[in-house]
Amino acid sequence: MVSAEQTESPYSLALTVAYDGLAFAGYARQPGQVTVQGRLEAALSVALRREVSTAVAGRTDAGVHSLGNVVSCEAYGDEPDSDALLRSLNALAGEGIVIRQIRRAHAGFSARSDAIEREYRYRIVNGVVPPLFLGRIAWGVRKPLDLEAMRAAAAHLVGELDFRSFCVTASSLGKRTFRRIDAIEIRREEHLGEQCIVVRIAGNAFLHSMVRVVVGSLVEVGSGRRDAAWLADALVACERAAAGPTAPAHGLTLWRVGYPDGVWL
Repeated sequence: MVSAEQTESPYSLALTVAYDGLAFAGYARQPGQVTVQGRLEAALSVALRREVSTAVAGRTDAGVHSLGNVVSCEAYGDEPDSDALLRSLNALAGEGIVIRQIRRAHAGFSARSDAIEREYRYRIVNGVVPPLFLGRIAWGVRKPLDLEAMRAAAAHLVGELDFRSFCVTASSLGKRTFRRIDAIEIRREEHLGEQCIVVRIAGNAFLHSMVRVVVGSLVEVGSGRRDAAWLADALVACERAAAGPTAPAHGLTLWRVGYPDGVWL
């Protein structure tokens, strides 16, 4: 419990958190489900000896992985030093979660509202041979993909645009759906001896399932089922049916979250 002398938080803690999305029913706490938030808050409560509530930069869906999601909570000045707290939390969080870094931020810092950039990466293994090591973190697409066509289509999505067609309809009702995408890069990489296509998407914020719908739409173009100009028309339509399918969750990783330098102590 927080004592009477600790009613005001002098600073905040920011945790950089990685996790295997297939081990959890999503980030957000859900009754009766194993979630990243549930595990993290339980570990923090034990390590800090008080109830802890958190904010998160990206509320990832079930199956979506993280390498650099950021979670914040208030601090009261009586916490163990960062190295000791890091060791404790990694011992307490359980399998499938790794706390990679702990930083101090100004009082009132929110991992969600103070973020100015989020970067996601989506992996695709393209070809008739299924992935082995990458099977948990990549979508297997058998039909050959034309990367140049995908890049041409992606160019229509860069900028501050209305992405209503590229999110879960129920999540957008009555809400502003403009978001800014700063970059979409599509390249071939090798991981653990297996070839894959990596789609890197960076922007200020994303709607529910937006990255997965963008990737699913790009695969429609890359496979020849649609042309590159189709994505421009899908944007204008502002309805979910106009865009492509939602790519599987397990191919997506929240890679990095960016903040202004001034938030750190």
